[in-house]
Amino acid sequence: MASITPVSQSPFFKLGKSKNHRFNQILSLPVSGFTEKRARMVVVSATAAVEKQKSRYPGEAKGFVEEMRFVAMKLHTRDQAKEGEKEPEGPPVAKWEPTVEGYLKFLVDSKLVFETLERIVERAAFPEYFEFRNTGLERSESLGKDLEWFKLQGHVIPEPSSPGVNYVEYLEKLSERDPQAFICHFYNTYFAHSAGGRMIGRKVSQKTLNAKELEFYTWEGDLSQLLQNVRDRLNSVAESWTREEKNHCLEETEKSFEFSGSILHLILS
Repeated sequence: MASITPVSQSPFFKLGKSKNHRFNQILSLPVSGFTEKRARMVVVSATAAVEKQKSRYPGEAKGFVEEMRFVAMKLHTRDQAKEGEKEPEGPPVAKWEPTVEGYLKFLVDSKLVFETLERIVERAAFPEYFEFRNTGLERSESLGKDLEWFKLQGHVIPEPSSPGVNYVEYLEKLSERDPQAFICHFYNTYFAHSAGGRMIGRKVSQKTLNAKELEFYTWEGDLSQLLQNVRDRLNSVAESWTREEKNHCLEETEKSFEFSGSILHLILS
């Protein structure tokens, strides 16, 4: 009977020591019953596993929300986020010179967008939208209270402007045919407002409203827990998506930033 070459001496294993624990485990398997062909199959399989792990999308190991966050951060400028890569198109928020009139335009258009998002998930053209009802992050009611306060101060509440109107028209159409892309907008709108949006709100309020805190920037309950609940729902929904559908969702991030940015800059109008 021909002797069996030990796996550890096989030329197919002269690949260098892998840092991957799973790969090392495979190398330590007993050689009894192995043939050269079998050994070659094990090496190929283990190498493929290592390569697959290396090629994971940024944030993928932590869930799809982390993938969305990673892509969104890249679209910030360096003064907005340490991961930011986008060139600034204007002065940083600290140097903004907002007006009450511009702030009102921003609040009115924001209310229109949040009302639309809430209506879309309530109507639920796709089953996954059901997951995003009554999250505690809803903002339209709070914005309604803020606009009523402005009215009592003697301010004229403007009609929604083209940035907000264009965005909600886009969202309505998108939500009827493309759930992955719509959920990208849902995520970016709510999570951006809870983070950078709050910071901008405080700074604008300090310059225009004597630091009054609007209802738009307050939530009932623990905000961090509300956000975590929605992260969990988003990750759960995305588990049923193919890699292509996930990539399609990520690709919509830039469009989301374009629309939200046009509304944000109403503050300076």
